[in-house]
Amino acid sequence: MVGQLLVLLTYMLIFSIALMLVAFGGMFSERSGIINIGLEGIMVVGGFSALLVLSWLNKTSLPSFLVIIIAILTAILAGMVYSLLLAVVCINFKADQTLVGTAMNLLSTALALILTKRLSGGVSTSINYNKDAFIIPLVFKNGLTINLNVFLFIGLFILVLALFLLHKTRFGLRLKSCGENPSAADSVGINVRKYRYAGVLISGALGGLGSLAYILPTQSFWNSASGVAGFGFLALAVMIFGQWKPLRIFVVALLFSFFMSLSYIYYDFFDALLHIKLTAETGVTKELFNMLPFIASLILLAFTSKKSRAPKAEGIPYDKGAR
Repeated sequence: MVGQLLVLLTYMLIFSIALMLVAFGGMFSERSGIINIGLEGIMVVGGFSALLVLSWLNKTSLPSFLVIIIAILTAILAGMVYSLLLAVVCINFKADQTLVGTAMNLLSTALALILTKRLSGGVSTSINYNKDAFIIPLVFKNGLTINLNVFLFIGLFILVLALFLLHKTRFGLRLKSCGENPSAADSVGINVRKYRYAGVLISGALGGLGSLAYILPTQSFWNSASGVAGFGFLALAVMIFGQWKPLRIFVVALLFSFFMSLSYIYYDFFDALLHIKLTAETGVTKELFNMLPFIASLILLAFTSKKSRAPKAEGIPYDKGAR
C-alpha cells in the first residue's frame, strides 16, 4: 500500500507542478489584460523545440547540468517567441484575443507534426530522448523509492517568486493595474503596451517550461500528433478556479493532479486500498480516468463561475486615443 501511495505522490508532484507553471503563464498574461487561450499551442512549440534539442544533446558528451540548462532555456525561449504572435497581433493590431489563441493552438500541432515527419524522413511522428538527467531518485531506508525531478524545485521557486512579484513589487502592481484599469494606469504614466507585452512574454516562458515539466518525467518519447492532449486548457481551468492568485492556483493544481495521477495507478491503487479490481473487463480503462480532470473542471467551474472575479479589462484591446 505504501508503494502505491508513493507512486501516486510521484505523479501528483509531476502534474501539479506542470499545471501550476502553465496556469501561472495564463495568470500573468490575463493580469496584464490579454487572454491567452493559446497556452496549449505555446506548450506544443516549447516542448517540441526543447525535446528536439534534448534528443540531439543526448548524443553529445555534455555534463548533465548543461543538458538540463540548455533544454530548459530552449523551452522557455521557444515559448516566448511563439507567444509574440499573440502579443503583436492582439496588442499592436487589436485583434480578437480568443480567435488568435485558438489559431495558435491549431497551428502549433500542425507545425510540430510536419517538422517531426520531415526530420524523420516521413517515418515517424515521435521524438525519442533520454530523461535521466532530469530525474532525482530518493531512496528510503526500507528500499522504497520516489522519483523527484528538477522541475519540482524550479516550480516551488517560481511559486515563491510569483507571490513576491505580483504582490510586493512595483512591476507586479503595475501589471495588475493594466489588467484592471488600463486608462487609469496610462494616466499616471504607466506604459500599458509594455506591461502587456511583458505579461504575454512571461506567459510564453512559463508555458514552454510547463510543457517540459509535463512531458519529460513521465515518458521517454513524445508523439507530436497528440500534442499535449488538452493540458493547456486544463491549466486554464486551474487558473480560473484559482482566481488568478498564485497560492490558490497551486492548491487547485494539487487537486487536479490527483485525478490525473489515478489513470497511471488505478488498478493497483484501488486493489490495495479497497480490494476492488478495476479492469477493462469491468468497463474501467485508463482513458476513463484521463477524463476525470476535465469532468472535475466542468463541475467546479459550473458551481464557482459566478464567484469568479477576472481582471476587469482582460480581453479588451486598449486604445490610448479612446480614453
